[in-house]
Amino acid sequence: MSQYPPPDPYQRMSPAGVPGSSSMSPAEERQWGMLAHLITLGAWVLSSGFLGFVGALVVYLVYKDRSAFVRRHAANALNVQIIVGIGLLISLPLMLVLIGFLTAAAVGVFGLVMHIIGAVKGNNGEMWDPPLTPRFVS
Repeated sequence: MSQYPPPDPYQRMSPAGVPGSSSMSPAEERQWGMLAHLITLGAWVLSSGFLGFVGALVVYLVYKDRSAFVRRHAANALNVQIIVGIGLLISLPLMLVLIGFLTAAAVGVFGLVMHIIGAVKGNNGEMWDPPLTPRFVS
């Protein structure tokens, strides 16, 4: 006897096949999954790294109850921004010995690449967990 109820064949699925009570169409979910990363990346670049988390936080708070797919992508964008912020904070004192400039550049490239990959995966309707990123927000 199974502990879980059998799957409901009429239950709405997100683009990545995650069951949930989504009030969004699959196209809207893919769009907002992609925008969670792109808005965050744009805010991060325009604010010189200080306000990148705001875009992901807004998308997360607005859509977390509407779609599991969008919530996961927004949480991933937030997690990437938290790691980037920690990396930049570590790089600041290291700049006194000049290695911090290299670590800050590496952290910046990491953030850029992770958000671009996340945006592509979101647009394709795929779930994705960024590598080297703990799940602070889920």
